Amino acid sequence: MLPESVRAAILWAADAVFHPALMGTLLLGSGLFLTLRYRFLQVTRFGEALATLVPKQQAGAAGALTPFQAFMTALAASIGTGNIAGVATAVVMGGPGAVFWIWCYGFFATTIKFTEAVLGVQYRRIDAAGRLSAGAMHYLRDGLRMPRLGFAYALIAGVAALTTTPFTQPNSIAEVFRSQLSVPTWATGLALALLTWLVIIGGIRVIGLAMEKLAPFKVFLYLAGGLFVIVTHAHRLPEVLALILREAFSVGALVGGTAGAGIMVAFRYGLARGIYANEAGYGTAAVAYGTAQSERPVQQGLNAVMEVFIVSLVTSNISAFTVLLSGAWNSAAVKAGEIKGAAVVAAAFETALPRFGGPMVALCVFLFGYTTLIGWSYYGEQFLEHVFGARVTLPYRWVYCLLIPFGAIGRVEVVWAWGDLMNGLQVFPNMVGLLGLSGAVAALARDKTRGSA
Repeated sequence: MLPESVRAAILWAADAVFHPALMGTLLLGSGLFLTLRYRFLQVTRFGEALATLVPKQQAGAAGALTPFQAFMTALAASIGTGNIAGVATAVVMGGPGAVFWIWCYGFFATTIKFTEAVLGVQYRRIDAAGRLSAGAMHYLRDGLRMPRLGFAYALIAGVAALTTTPFTQPNSIAEVFRSQLSVPTWATGLALALLTWLVIIGGIRVIGLAMEKLAPFKVFLYLAGGLFVIVTHAHRLPEVLALILREAFSVGALVGGTAGAGIMVAFRYGLARGIYANEAGYGTAAVAYGTAQSERPVQQGLNAVMEVFIVSLVTSNISAFTVLLSGAWNSAAVKAGEIKGAAVVAAAFETALPRFGGPMVALCVFLFGYTTLIGWSYYGEQFLEHVFGARVTLPYRWVYCLLIPFGAIGRVEVVWAWGDLMNGLQVFPNMVGLLGLSGAVAALARDKTRGSA
C-alpha cells in the first residue's frame, strides 16, 4: 500500500496534467486545427474510411503485419478496460456531463490519430537485420530533426507503457472478477501474467495473429450485450440525453464544492477518459500502423479514423448509456464505495440480464484488458528499444509480466490517476511532432497516388 502522501501527490499531479486549461487547450485545440487543415477529413472521407475496415493488401510492401492485423492490433490495444471501467469512472466521478466531452474529444481525435498513423508509416525504419521500428520518436527525430525530443518521448512513453498498462488493465479485470465471480484479485493477477507472457514472448507476429482473432470477437460480444441493456431501458433515453447535455455545461457545485466546479470536473474526467479510451495523442498509433505491410500511409490513417470512431462512439457509448440508463452510476452501492470501475457496468448489465449480465461483463473486461495488455507490451518494447537498444527486449517482457499481479491488487483511483499522469506526459512531445509535420500529412492526404486506393 502506498503512503497517503504519495497517493495524494499522484492524484494532484494527474489533475494538474489534465487541467482543462492545459490538456484541454492542447488536445481539443490541436484537433480543431488539424480538422480544419485536413478539411474535415473525418466527415468528407468517412465512406472511404469505412471501406478500409478490411484494408487492401499490397504485394511486396515492407512491414511485419498485414494491414488488417495492424488495424486489429491498434484496435485491440485501444479498446481496453478504459472503455468499460474508465468510462464508468468518468460518469461516477465527473457526472453524466463527462460523456459529452468524451464525444467531443472523439470527433477531433480522429484527425490526431490519422496524423499519427500516416507519420508512423512514413517514418518507420527497418534495419539491416530486418527489424522494424516505428513510433513518434522516429518522426520527431527524422521528420522534425529533433533527436533529443524523440529520445525524451521514447523514454517517457516506454516508462509509461511499463508502469501504467500492467496496472490499469489487470486492476479492472481483477475488480470485476472479484465482484462478479468471487475470484481473489491476486489469483486474477497471476493468471493474467501467465497468459500475457505466453503471447508476448513470441514477438509482434504472434501478437498480430492473436489480435486478428480476439479484437472482432470482443467488440461484437460487448456490443450485443450492451445494446440489449440499452433497449431494455430505452424509455429513459430522452431523459438521459438531456441530463448529459445539461451536466456538460453545468456551472453548479458538485458535492458541496464551489460554483463552477461542475463543468470543470465533467471536462476533466471526460477528456482524461476520452484520451485513455481512444489513445489519440499518445503516439502509440504510429507504432501499430507502422508495422503494416503497406506503402500507403493514408490508408493506414483512414484505418485510424475508423478505430477512433469504434472506440469513442461505439464501445464507450455502450458503457456510458448502460450505467446511466440503468441508474447504476448513482446507486447506493456506488455511493458507499462497494463497487467501482467495471463493476458498475456489470451492475448495469445485471438490471437487464439477471445472473448473466455480470459474467458477460467479466468476460468482456477480461478480453478488453488482455488484448490491451498484449498490444501495449509491444508499444513499450519499441519505445525502450529506441533508448537502450535490442538488449532490453527480453528483460522488458519479463518485467512487464511480473508487474501485472501488483496491478491487480492496487487501489482503483490511484492506479487510474497514475495512468492519467504518465500517459498525459507523453502527449506533449508527440503533439509537437504532429503539429510540426501536419503540412506534410495534409499533402499526403491530397495525393491520391499515395492515398488509400
